[in-house]
Amino acid sequence: MSPAIRQYLIITGNYWAFTLTDGALRMLVVLYFHQLGYSPLQIALLFVFYEFFGVVTNLVGGYLGARLGLNKTMNVGLFLQIVALAMLAVPAGMLTVVWVMAAQALSGIAKDLNKMSAKSGIKLLVPSEQQGKLYRWVALLTGSKNTLKGVGFFIGGALLMLIGFQGAVIAMAGALLLVWLSSLVLLKQELGKSKAKPKFTDVFSGSRAINILSAARLFLFGARDVWFVVALPVYMATVLGWSNLYVGGFLALWIIGYGVIQTQAPRITGGKAGRVPGRAATAGWAALLATLPAAIALGLWAGLSPQWVVVGGLLLFGVLFAVNSSLHSYLIVSYARGDGVSLDVGFYYMSNAAGRLLGTVLSGWVYQVWGLEACLWISALLVALAAALAMALPNEPQPGHQNAGTTQQT
Repeated sequence: MSPAIRQYLIITGNYWAFTLTDGALRMLVVLYFHQLGYSPLQIALLFVFYEFFGVVTNLVGGYLGARLGLNKTMNVGLFLQIVALAMLAVPAGMLTVVWVMAAQALSGIAKDLNKMSAKSGIKLLVPSEQQGKLYRWVALLTGSKNTLKGVGFFIGGALLMLIGFQGAVIAMAGALLLVWLSSLVLLKQELGKSKAKPKFTDVFSGSRAINILSAARLFLFGARDVWFVVALPVYMATVLGWSNLYVGGFLALWIIGYGVIQTQAPRITGGKAGRVPGRAATAGWAALLATLPAAIALGLWAGLSPQWVVVGGLLLFGVLFAVNSSLHSYLIVSYARGDGVSLDVGFYYMSNAAGRLLGTVLSGWVYQVWGLEACLWISALLVALAAALAMALPNEPQPGHQNAGTTQQT
C-alpha cells in the first residue's frame, strides 16, 4: 500500500467517524427539542451558530491549514467535536437555548475544520494530471461520508429512544475520543502546509471560476436545507404522523442512498470514457434538479397523497442532488491551487456553510409561517439560480493544470 493510499484511508476514516457523530447529533437535537415543545423556528435557531461559525471557520480554517498543516486542523476539528458533545451531556435542566447554541457553534467549527482538511488533503495525494482519478477519489470520499451521515441519522433517532439524549452524547464523545487519539499518531505531519507563508487576505479567492462555483454552491445547499433541515422532519412527525424512529430511519436511508449515488457520480456523468465534468454538465444537472421541488409543491397543491408525493419526490431529489453535489465537490478540488489548496477549498466551503445557514433559517421560519409548499418553491428558485451561475463556469478542466480556476482572474 502506497503512502498516499495510507494517508487517504486515515483521512477518510477520520472523516467517517466525525460524520457519524455529526449526523447523529443533528437528529438528536431536532427530535429531542421537538419533543420538548420547541417550535420549528426555535429548532432552526438552535443551528444558527452551527452554520454561522461554519462560514467563519472555512475562511480562517483554510488559512490555518495552509500555515500549520491539514493534519493539525483535522485533529483540532475532532477535539472540538468531543468538547461540543461533552457540553450537551449536562443535566437536562441546564440545556438552555443559549447553551445548546454554544455547543452547536463548537460543533459547526469542528465540522468545517474536518471537512476542509479532508477535501484539501485529497488534492495533495493525487497527481495533477490524473483528473479522472481525482474525481473518483473525491466522489468516494464525499459519497461515503454522506452514507455514514445517514447512518448517523438513524443512530441518533435510535439512541434517543434507547438511552436518552444525555446517554447518547456521552457514548459518542467516548468513541470519538479514541479516533482523535489514533489520528494524533497516524496522520502525516505537515500535510498541506504551504511552502510560502500566505497572508490572511489570501483567504479570499482571486479566481473567477472559484468565485462563481462558490456562489452556485451557496444556492445549491440553501435549496436543500430550506426544506430538509427543519421543515421535513417536523412535517413527517406532525402531518404524516411518523414516530421519531421512523423519521430518523427514513432520513437515514435517504442520506445513505444519497451517499451511494455520490460515489457513482463519475460513472453517471462521465460514462466509461472517463470524461471529467465542466460547465455544461454542472448547469444541466442543476436545471434538472430545479424541477423536482417545484413538482412536489404542485403535487401537494393539487391534493395528491402527501405521503406518496413527499416520499417519492424526496427520493428523486436525493438522486439528482447527489450528482450535483459530487460535480461541485470535484470541480473545487480541481480548480484549487496546488500550494495552499486549503485556502481555495476553505473559501468555497465558506459559501457552502453560508448556504446551509440561509436554508436552515428559512426552513424554520418559512415552514412555520407558510408551510412545506412555500419551502419547496423557494428550493426550486435557489437551484435555478445555481444552474444559471454554472453557465458562467469555464469549460471542462484540462488535465495537468495544477490550478485550472486561476487562469481566469477577476
